[in-house]
Amino acid sequence: MTSLMIEQFTCRRDNFGVILHDPLTGDTASIDAPDGTVIAERLRQNGWALTHLFITHHHSDHVEGIAALAIPHSPKIIGPAAEAGAIPGLTRTVGDGDTFKFAGRTVEVISTPGHTAGHICFYIPEEKLLFAGDTLFALGCGRLFEGSPEDMFGSLSRLGELPDETRVYCGHEYTQSNANFAVIIDPDNQALADRMKDIVGLRAKGLPTLPTTIGYEKRTNPFMRTNDAGIRKQLGMESASDVEVFAELRRRKDGF
Repeated sequence: MTSLMIEQFTCRRDNFGVILHDPLTGDTASIDAPDGTVIAERLRQNGWALTHLFITHHHSDHVEGIAALAIPHSPKIIGPAAEAGAIPGLTRTVGDGDTFKFAGRTVEVISTPGHTAGHICFYIPEEKLLFAGDTLFALGCGRLFEGSPEDMFGSLSRLGELPDETRVYCGHEYTQSNANFAVIIDPDNQALADRMKDIVGLRAKGLPTLPTTIGYEKRTNPFMRTNDAGIRKQLGMESASDVEVFAELRRRKDGF
């Protein structure tokens, strides 16, 4: 079995489009549908027919392209059961712990409420791939539009249990802004300082900062380091719970 081909590209202003393609079976999936025109053009350039759409959550910048892709391709459109009423065109709904097959590989569904109440992530263990939508970002996490700090902290904790080498594709290019906040909160983290230099260099060249890995996030992402003594001291929350530290980080980032 060959590895899946992965194309990542910019959609809209700062969304990422991601297309998976298996050259053996021809199976091709788009992760979310931020811009149907841009995704369709990538498919055309590669000579690929879209067989699947994996939808992480109902926000318009992740679903607006569904109709434009569904009409010519008739893909299987798989999305969260908890948000089915807000996502047009779903052909299959899934929830936490469900699995399905794509290109002969098992795709596991992980419920990650917080950004939205029904947000899900897609994990392909055979490829060590996670499609995190707007739950986990490089050096950050999604805003809490519909969930609580407890929800999002629990979601990030679950993702943190995946193997460190898991490659993570996120919904947006927010890394430099997240890094600017992270170095204030975690100023003594040398791994973060080194990563900041890499990020500045990549963005100066117009290059993406993703994918990241679970291990990289656990070393440098403050939202996944709530038990770190240095971060707690910086916040003046040495004796607080992890959820309380997370909530304060999210509150500060919202106003950053």
